[in-house]
Amino acid sequence: MNVTLDYGVLAPVLIPALGAVLVLLVDAVLPRLGRWHWAIAAVLLIAGAAACVPAFLSGSDARRTLCLDATQCLYVADRPGSALQTATLVSAAVVALLVLPVRSPADRTPIASALVLTAASGGAGVAAARDLGSWLVLIELATIPTVALVAFRARRSAVDGALSLLTTSLVSFAVLALGAALWFAATGSALLDGDAVLAAAADPQAKRVLVLAVVLIVAGLGFKLSLVPFHAWTPEAYAGASVPIGAFLAVTSKFAALAALLVVLRGVTVLGAPALQAIAVVAAVSMTLGNVMALRESSALRLLAWSTVAQAGWVILPLATVARGAVRAATGYLLVYGLATIVAFAVVTLVAHAEGRGRVVGLSSYAGLFRRRPLAAVTLAVALLTLAGLPPSVVGLVAKVLALRPVAADGLWWLAIVAAVNAMLGLAVYLRWMLAMAGTPAPDTVDDRPHRLHLALVVLGLLALGVTSVAPQLLLGLAG
Repeated sequence: MNVTLDYGVLAPVLIPALGAVLVLLVDAVLPRLGRWHWAIAAVLLIAGAAACVPAFLSGSDARRTLCLDATQCLYVADRPGSALQTATLVSAAVVALLVLPVRSPADRTPIASALVLTAASGGAGVAAARDLGSWLVLIELATIPTVALVAFRARRSAVDGALSLLTTSLVSFAVLALGAALWFAATGSALLDGDAVLAAAADPQAKRVLVLAVVLIVAGLGFKLSLVPFHAWTPEAYAGASVPIGAFLAVTSKFAALAALLVVLRGVTVLGAPALQAIAVVAAVSMTLGNVMALRESSALRLLAWSTVAQAGWVILPLATVARGAVRAATGYLLVYGLATIVAFAVVTLVAHAEGRGRVVGLSSYAGLFRRRPLAAVTLAVALLTLAGLPPSVVGLVAKVLALRPVAADGLWWLAIVAAVNAMLGLAVYLRWMLAMAGTPAPDTVDDRPHRLHLALVVLGLLALGVTSVAPQLLLGLAG
């Protein structure tokens, strides 16, 4: 059997994977590089993202490799998948740059940067995996390193968050493995494609097993997407991790999880709406619980965690339908969420590095931010308005409209009403933080100058939010 192999198509996965090995080898030869391992990791991640550019320039719908014959390919990077690969690698590079100025023990730096590269490689690979074996391995490759990254902060809260994340990761993998086994039992194929599903759907007994397999797979990925009722690890991990690693959990890992979910859902949509009803319920409950808990939260980091839960509901909202464009709507919404969230974390990192972590934990600590750090405050406000979908951040509003359009087209009006109510709850959540920033600063506020790299990332984030609000198609168009 001849197997095609195209290293150019595999480059977004291979570059960070080999980069993780390179970072460890460099540390063995030059152990005094210290924090510059993060710079090496950032360059490698940007190079991996650059390898995705041909996918947006080519006229074909997808790039394929590892093909067994003309129809069976184990690696297929279509337009939404390539967009998620790019977003995964770019967000991981931003995290590496956020960590670069932060002081940490020299012996942890090469290991931590290698773990970020490894997790990013898994996240990029799962977006294009089309067989059960690779899909399972890559989704865990994108998850397990985050446990060590959370624990590296070496505080009790970090250990608690890492244990919570480890426990849920093990449970989710068990659920995913069981779902994959049932998928194979129902379809008789290890490929994640619509043809295998159609063949199973013709047999009533096999169809029941397949529906159960889909429910288990959605549940397993629900842990990684922070969907209710699989969200319990999220506040603990965000509060315990360092701020840049919190950004990695909130953004990079979510790109990987949605990519894994889309690989499966592209095949099961042929079963019709009944197979997707569980996603509709989970989306409604996630956005509602996330917003309600965020309204009660006094910690900024935990508020961002509950925001992730609520936004995860919005991300999978279009996937509850069989309407055309649902996959692209979900991908586009996640791209907007990822941009706004990583910009918010960049501002929090800037303030934490300049004033101490204690100045970014509680919402009350942000009082007077508009006065003492106007650029950071304006950038954070624009990011929060994007998450809320409130003008002048037009791209956030457009993303919410695009997420709702497939729901309305499919006639799921109860779900559309729940989403509309949660859009109003989300306004209250994010405006609450903005009002805190407009308060009077505490008399003992530290006013050190921020690091230039952090300042540059915040400025770039503000420009990105501004440009995409003027021209939303620049970001949403990546999904097709």
